[in-house]
Amino acid sequence: MSTTSLPEIREAAAPPAIAAIYAALNEGIGIGQVNLIWRHAAALPGVLDWLWAQAAQALGCGAAAAARDAIAAAITLPMPAALPKPQDRAAIAALVEIYNRGNLTNLALLSAILLRAQGMAPGAPLPAAPRGAMLPAPPPLPRLAELPPAQQAQIRALTAAHGLSDAAVVPSLYLHLALWPEYLALLPELLAPLHAEQRLHSARDAAVAAARHGAPALIAALGRAPAPPAALPVFLTRLEVFVHEVIPGMVPVGLFLRRALA
Repeated sequence: MSTTSLPEIREAAAPPAIAAIYAALNEGIGIGQVNLIWRHAAALPGVLDWLWAQAAQALGCGAAAAARDAIAAAITLPMPAALPKPQDRAAIAALVEIYNRGNLTNLALLSAILLRAQGMAPGAPLPAAPRGAMLPAPPPLPRLAELPPAQQAQIRALTAAHGLSDAAVVPSLYLHLALWPEYLALLPELLAPLHAEQRLHSARDAAVAAARHGAPALIAALGRAPAPPAALPVFLTRLEVFVHEVIPGMVPVGLFLRRALA
């Protein structure tokens, strides 16, 4: 994810201690990109350390990958329209896979961390699942303000269709697809079956429900939570938006684009 105003520390600007967590996080998920909610946590004193102390163990033992796969299996999607494949189909498909793995893993992991902070108890541990081969780092993420006005408008329209309660948040996948302007312009038509009859919202709700269902087992795999930093209440409020709206809303989009690009 990316944003118009949310404080964040991007990978290129990360000091050594934060860069080390970013590298370990990427290795644990198997992608070369850090999700915005982690980059936002890094901008709040002590919050990234609080998150990582819990997440590292669940990523390392394969429990987070198992929860990731369970969420993906719970999503029902319509068939995409038979539109021509883009010329750079392979590069776009590779980018979409990075987002799919990152969004699914982060939805499972961060939901469990949030629910434990809200009092949910651990359950029986999940059987481990393989992380999968390390996916390559994506091209640099554009900044919304630096894109041509027409592309900014397209991205804002795509974001508006999600009905997010936080207007500051812009999904990074849409920003990244600005690297292929013709494909970005095609997205409203391509995603039309997903937006019809509230299917996107239904799929988002299914992703949230699957993450919650798997949370007790994943909580059992989390590391010990450190003492809460002073900024944690503000962060947890923002995290609720991400695990209830932003990330689960992009899960069906990414899985749908995978199907459309196949």
